[in-house]
Amino acid sequence: MVLRRLGLVLAVALAAAPAEAQDLAIGLGTAVTSIDPHFHNLNSNIKISVHIFDRLVDQDAQQVPVPALATSWKAIDDTIWEFKLRPGVRFHDGVPFGPEDVAATLRRVPWVPNSPNSFVTYTRAITETVIVDPTTVRFRTATPYPLLPVDLASVNITSRRQEQASTADFNSGAAAIGTGPFRFVEYLPGDRINLVRNDDWWGGRVPWQKVSLRIITSHPSRVAALLAGDVQAIDDVPPSDVGKLAADPGVSVVRGRSNSVLFLHMDQFRDQAPFVTDKSGAPLAHNPFKDRRVRQAISKAINRQALVERIMEGAAVPAASLLAEGFFGSSAKLKPDAYDPDGARRLLAEAGYPNGFAVTLHGPIGRYVNDNLVAQAVAPMLVRVGIDTKVVVQPWAPFIAAAGAPGYAYSFMLIGNSATTGEASFGLRVQFATVDVAKGMGGSNRARYSNPLIDQLIDRAMATIDDTRRESLLQEISEVAMADQAVVPLFHQDNIFATRRGLAFRARADGLMPAYEIRP
Repeated sequence: MVLRRLGLVLAVALAAAPAEAQDLAIGLGTAVTSIDPHFHNLNSNIKISVHIFDRLVDQDAQQVPVPALATSWKAIDDTIWEFKLRPGVRFHDGVPFGPEDVAATLRRVPWVPNSPNSFVTYTRAITETVIVDPTTVRFRTATPYPLLPVDLASVNITSRRQEQASTADFNSGAAAIGTGPFRFVEYLPGDRINLVRNDDWWGGRVPWQKVSLRIITSHPSRVAALLAGDVQAIDDVPPSDVGKLAADPGVSVVRGRSNSVLFLHMDQFRDQAPFVTDKSGAPLAHNPFKDRRVRQAISKAINRQALVERIMEGAAVPAASLLAEGFFGSSAKLKPDAYDPDGARRLLAEAGYPNGFAVTLHGPIGRYVNDNLVAQAVAPMLVRVGIDTKVVVQPWAPFIAAAGAPGYAYSFMLIGNSATTGEASFGLRVQFATVDVAKGMGGSNRARYSNPLIDQLIDRAMATIDDTRRESLLQEISEVAMADQAVVPLFHQDNIFATRRGLAFRARADGLMPAYEIRP
């Protein structure tokens, strides 16, 4: 599979690209919080890091693992994986890449201070890294761990010289030295990241001499920039603009089903939840979200089909769990809850809230397609069943900083999850596992949901070699979590991208738009 990718890259590189095609500007719809590839496991940051850094294992557009810095891998026995490294690779500063860099990367991942959502989720299974020779590294795990190659597709390799470099050093560019297709030039927070081509990239010379990744979180502004030619490609195309862009002879639109879900998080940890009151504004004696009937009532109060049709304009499907059908580990048994406001009112009454209560729904603005509009549409649906709902949205950076550890400032949130591994285990581990920093579990579990059965099933699934049995366990985890209404899933959106005519790009399930996959 890697040969297909490399052949494509080389074919493009050898083609006589016009001079004006040597620079590329991409409009990205989400804010970046850091250039440090191990600081924050966040899709908007990954959109940047894939340009500068490489991984041992890469993913194609459908998230199938393909070779990258490792040319092959195999299980030596139940607890040892062996990876063969690509020879002749150099970092951007000319220093050769080798197994010591892999070992240093794995030490750095859990070391990074103040990580809001650590990449240790992908490395926690490794108990020992053994350097066999200059092109061979072995990873030992405490128990059988079949997902190691899949997990390592999310870990960017950095130099041993940057093992204890600070996040500030990466943001300044001093430590932003990878082996990837582009070299770091500058990072202007909130504005853009400028890159220049790495002519020595092992994957071949890409067509773009300079790339500017521009942060344009305003949907109208991003679309306008594409139409004006200020950028040549954009991601996160608003569904409302698809028709206009598709009708423009100077623009091409591509789309595909994403690995992501938008859902409602509910505080299930604290006895008294902030921003939850009775209808007079007095704090409630008990946290209503700890009662499963209240969580189920919220799910029944949501008209998912209306959200898909009116807010997403058909560019989504109602969700029953974290991952859409068709991905490994998703359960066909789960179906989206039917819109049932009468049933929601009955459940609230059974839970002791016949007159409802009041909440604040916190969410980001500009992080997900139509996120603010979705929050504003959900609120009246909840009001209709007796839950008075105020909506407060913020830019992504302050929102996510307040939503997560250590403060967990909010009790009721609109948020999303992307299955970066391309299968169900990632979302289950970060959203449904009990928060355990040492184990790398529950990294995005801002509701601090905890179910011992789910924890046990996750441990079993992660140690199950047989694909059929592991998929069955992953499906069971989703079924248990949704029977418990751990979250309220809303919909799975389509990933929609647009380019200026004359450029080609294949929609990716992970929502990434790497410059090296855009070709004349």
